[in-house]
Amino acid sequence: MSEHSKLGPSGHSDTFTRDRLPRLDQQPEFLLEGFDYPEYLNAAVELTDKMVEKGFGDNTALIGNGRQRTYKELTDWSNRLAHVLVEDYDVRPGNRVLIRSANNPAMVACWLAATKAGAVVVNTMPMLRAGELAQIVDKAEIALALCDTRLMEELVTCAKTSRFLKTVVGFDGTANHDAELDRAALSKSVRFNPPPVGRDDVALIGFTSGTTGEPKGAMAFHRDILIIADGYAKEVLNVVPEDVFVGSPPLAFTFGLGGLAVFPLRFGAAAALLEQATPGNMIELIQTHKATVCFTAPTAYRVMLKAMAEGADLSSLRAAVSAGETLPAPVYEEWMAKTGKPMLDGIGATEMLHIFLTNRFEDHRPGCTGRPVNGYEARIVGPDMAELPRGEVGRLAVRGPTGCRYLADDRQAKYVKDGWNLTGDSFWQDEDGRFHFAARSDDMIISAGYNIAGPEVEAALLSHPDVLECAVIGRADEERGQIVEAHVVLAQGRLGDALMVKTLQDHVKRVIAPYKYPRSVQFVQALPKTQTGKIQRFRLRDGA
Repeated sequence: MSEHSKLGPSGHSDTFTRDRLPRLDQQPEFLLEGFDYPEYLNAAVELTDKMVEKGFGDNTALIGNGRQRTYKELTDWSNRLAHVLVEDYDVRPGNRVLIRSANNPAMVACWLAATKAGAVVVNTMPMLRAGELAQIVDKAEIALALCDTRLMEELVTCAKTSRFLKTVVGFDGTANHDAELDRAALSKSVRFNPPPVGRDDVALIGFTSGTTGEPKGAMAFHRDILIIADGYAKEVLNVVPEDVFVGSPPLAFTFGLGGLAVFPLRFGAAAALLEQATPGNMIELIQTHKATVCFTAPTAYRVMLKAMAEGADLSSLRAAVSAGETLPAPVYEEWMAKTGKPMLDGIGATEMLHIFLTNRFEDHRPGCTGRPVNGYEARIVGPDMAELPRGEVGRLAVRGPTGCRYLADDRQAKYVKDGWNLTGDSFWQDEDGRFHFAARSDDMIISAGYNIAGPEVEAALLSHPDVLECAVIGRADEERGQIVEAHVVLAQGRLGDALMVKTLQDHVKRVIAPYKYPRSVQFVQALPKTQTGKIQRFRLRDGA
């Protein structure tokens, strides 16, 4: 069954999100075969109350801030909070509710509670400042926000001048339950009758940064939240109740919400959450709780490899999922050599909600992003959307059970063409049908007529023992149009002098085609990164 979006019934009395869905002819084609859900469906109820009914009540659901909580405790907690939202703050189905917090169990409980109440949740990360929050509040017309009391300042500043944001309610992100929202929940029932919402009602808006700086709001339905678990998590990760998930992405990103909340809760497993997900903290958490599935970026895996060499025991990990940026082959190969298990490199997008192309335990290659997740189709297309021959670099187009639905945004027409989602990545497909990342479509370096993909140069540099981290960009050059410029963090004790520049240039020429070598090498103490550890190459391009 495929559809261009015949929508099922809605339970939203506030029709804001459904009214602002893209026009049908601007939506992708949705391939929903095998993803069958009832017309009325609440994703949060499925992840909590229904799990208790299935017998998982005593299983650990969440670990964090010094406490473990069972499925029964999480269900009761989120039901009490849902009562508060509906009875004390007049939340109605379809109202938008913003949540501001680091990764902790209280944030998950708030997300579940607001979703149970039928609200459309907008999760935001602690790094955002008042001005950035204001853009989100204005775009989604948010009147109510729930905020970890330790992070109130920026949100209160935002509310002071906001046309929309009227109420900011504090919750206790630690394990003490000592804030306004928590105190109000104490007297509430642990049973909550959720208002009926449709499987095709918007449950979540994931904001993603646009190149212009104006955020784009990607809308996800209740069914989409379950689809990413019933697709990727079931087929690729084969999640079992004994699994313990750990990772670095913020829950505010759909990559984090999927990997650290939706996936474990859908299958009766546990999530161990960290407010400060440094590689060191993750290593400690993996050892303490014998974590089995890890979601993070390649940079953190490099630190883990170093820790293993120094005696850390990460043998409990059965799945190391890498996403956020392309996984360099040297990191993959070293992980395989040390653990005997593959790293599962995959690519996802906020617009698609989660990973849609991935390696698998039984089908994996270095420097390769694998094949489509069950239910998805992918192809490489040229400017006219015609499929390109195997081996040729073009734009990645994908369609499946999830897809892009921007909140009232002209950029929808750029992301979706002819029913396909265009992710903004350049890929090529090999003769066996596997997909290989070339570059972000805007990151291809064109030097003296040659197309050079930065990640390939990065992988070559990273295979040199003196290179700890690096990022490669195209730098404008009068003679060649662009030159390859490498920003390199050297291993401790290594000297960034002219000899090292030549050593690395010669090394790259040995590893890949010589014309791809970095003509400029800049040694830096650290690379600019997002909170998830993703390298911000645009800041290097802008000279930051």
